[in-house]
Amino acid sequence: MTMKILPGEVRLEQEGFVAIVTIDRPAKLNSMTVAMDDQMNRLMYEINQDSTIRTVVLTGAGDRAFSAGSDVNDLGEYGSNWEYRNRFDARKDYARAIWLCRKPVIAAINGYCIGGGLEMACASDIRIATPHSSFGASEIRWGWHGGSGATQLLTHVIGPGNAARLLMTGDRISGEEAFRIGLVQQLVEPSSLMTTCQALAEQISSLSPIAIEKVKHMIRIAQNVPLDVALLVENDSFAYCMLTSDAQEGRRAFAEGRPPRFEGR
Repeated sequence: MTMKILPGEVRLEQEGFVAIVTIDRPAKLNSMTVAMDDQMNRLMYEINQDSTIRTVVLTGAGDRAFSAGSDVNDLGEYGSNWEYRNRFDARKDYARAIWLCRKPVIAAINGYCIGGGLEMACASDIRIATPHSSFGASEIRWGWHGGSGATQLLTHVIGPGNAARLLMTGDRISGEEAFRIGLVQQLVEPSSLMTTCQALAEQISSLSPIAIEKVKHMIRIAQNVPLDVALLVENDSFAYCMLTSDAQEGRRAFAEGRPPRFEGR
């Protein structure tokens, strides 16, 4: 792998078309500081502009945590309550940075996935975890709820009843329970977590990047737009895809009985 873009406590490595973004603060359960927040936002912005990156694997360093969310002792660095409220516009919200990534994001989860860590996982497109993982929205125990997707993304992912149980109690659930309720799509042993996620990322990256980004966009449309309208938007998106060079290459490859070679055009 080759290090690129940003070193530090949020780092990026790239192999082929796959970027691996690692939250690298294992001694603090990969909790996020404001400086790390800035790094995550800069990384995701760079990833969106980099055509050599087609898929992202997001993970945490060490074997104890994906991320325990924000470092509560560092929250004052965001500024006043009003500045904190406006952190989206200031590009100082790490979970929203992941939500705004146009490329598919696979969350590789081992250990604690708590608070803002859970929000980052929910902002990802696919979540693969280990049986040793645990998930929770613990903010309610301290007098607030999460503000970067906890009440909204989690509800979309697991439904209102399951979300209410987590959000209103702050209880943690196991990897097995998370898999049962659909919070994660696959459970694997820790030793095979990264190889599983990288293999999936490579599979996705081998496909047309235009079509993949369109699929991600259309899934967002399905979550937010009435069905009758969404079906029309889907048809327009399909028509656009069919005009791309990638689609022409796909048709040629099908006719010639060979794998297509997609270039993202």
